[in-house]
Amino acid sequence: MMRRALAGFILLALTATVVSAQERSVLIRNGRVLDGMGNPWIRADVLLRGDRIAAMGNLGDVEADQVVDATGLYVAPGFIDTHSHAGGGLATAGLSHARPLLAQGLTTIFANPDGGGPVDLADQRSRLLEHGLGVNVAQLVSHGSVRRSVLGTEDRAPSESELDEMKALTKAAMDEGAWGLSSGTFYVPGFYAEPDEIHELAKIVAPYGGAYQSHYRDESNYTVGVIAAVDEVIEVGRVAGIPTILTHVKALGPFVWGYGAAIVRRVERAREEGVQVFADQYPYTASATGLGAALLPRWSQAGGQDSLLARMARPEDMTRIREAMVQNLARRGGADRIQFRRYRPDPSIEGRLLSDLADELGRDPLDVSIDLLREGSVSIVSFNMDDGDVETLMAQPWTMTSSDGDLVPWNEGVPHPRSYGAFPRKIGLYVMETGTVTLEHAIRSMTSLPALVFQMPDRGILRPGAAADVVVFDLDRVKDTAEYTDPHQLAEGMMWVFVNGVPTIANGEFA
Repeated sequence: MMRRALAGFILLALTATVVSAQERSVLIRNGRVLDGMGNPWIRADVLLRGDRIAAMGNLGDVEADQVVDATGLYVAPGFIDTHSHAGGGLATAGLSHARPLLAQGLTTIFANPDGGGPVDLADQRSRLLEHGLGVNVAQLVSHGSVRRSVLGTEDRAPSESELDEMKALTKAAMDEGAWGLSSGTFYVPGFYAEPDEIHELAKIVAPYGGAYQSHYRDESNYTVGVIAAVDEVIEVGRVAGIPTILTHVKALGPFVWGYGAAIVRRVERAREEGVQVFADQYPYTASATGLGAALLPRWSQAGGQDSLLARMARPEDMTRIREAMVQNLARRGGADRIQFRRYRPDPSIEGRLLSDLADELGRDPLDVSIDLLREGSVSIVSFNMDDGDVETLMAQPWTMTSSDGDLVPWNEGVPHPRSYGAFPRKIGLYVMETGTVTLEHAIRSMTSLPALVFQMPDRGILRPGAAADVVVFDLDRVKDTAEYTDPHQLAEGMMWVFVNGVPTIANGEFA
């Protein structure tokens, strides 16, 4: 079956003297063209006509409505973010322009990762298109949301009829155009699912050519351990016969630092067996999640927030919860590695470390955390990865680039800087500074590789007939400017960004 991304783009305010976007042509002259396949750059011209690439090569005297001089600049396919939480923001009038994404060179994002997001994809599509879209959006169907709609947050296996209902919801989403299934078996309620439940839903996805993307059950040694969790994802691919993706792949916390090489061996072994295993990764040593997800034992979260609060009110249960939190805080590397990024009851703590807040209050960090969790939802940045693991995983030919980023109102909260800088950071830091990967490798991980994994034949590549999603960047100027304590800063270096042939950044300025 054919699936389609939402081919939305910013509707430009065209005057009567300008040809429509459907007819206009753009000639990008004399650029260093990276086709997205990992090949070295060649000097060439690229002609865009409407929403397609019309021609490439030495185009001589070809004329166009607009000519872009790309001398000294690089031309590449628009970047594809395989793991984005920007869907909610894109559905709002104030953020549908997607400027923080465009500034990174992103032209397509995959929404609804980690097993979260709406079950009704048609409704989500309507909301996304209501205000226009600055980028293309591909939807995933989310296991956690499907499970929640049938079982709530109960810690049990579904009955046969309940599993049938989950299958039906998954099929309906695939019929609606989903590109695959996402899960977050680290989170509630996905954590309560046994592997065979995931297998059954993945089998529904298989006839559509969909993929399976998972925030796997354990990135550290919380429960089954990182290696067993990786094996669980691989098994989905083996059983269902579909590509599987270890999303934002990592070894989290000091107890498992150095396990990056073991993850590589597990993936390589599976690929030798014929299992289609891939990964995506954001180029940072800090993650972001909820404080409850990081510290609370999963048994305490069964049944939802009211059930959690009831358990916390019972001394015997609270003793068990706190004991587990001691170990979980150690897995995160301690209170000085946790930074608050959003807390609505008291925004003044946003951007501060848990250790600093605890010192100021003269209290144990865990007691502070318990009080915060009782009061409301707390999201955090967690500094928990090792540079060596990040580089080991990044260098693999099966690792794509992702952001795991949000799209939030300007100056709201203190989000992870990946929301503003993931893709330029990989180029600026890991290509230009450390040399961990080549430019060709990095661009492939952002373009043709995700298009290949998700079977998008007309995106992620520069060739005649492909979608006119194109970026033109100044390699010497590409950098991320967002910082952990000051993240609301746009990336730099993208001189031109075309989404479906429409310039959304022109001469370094938003069009």
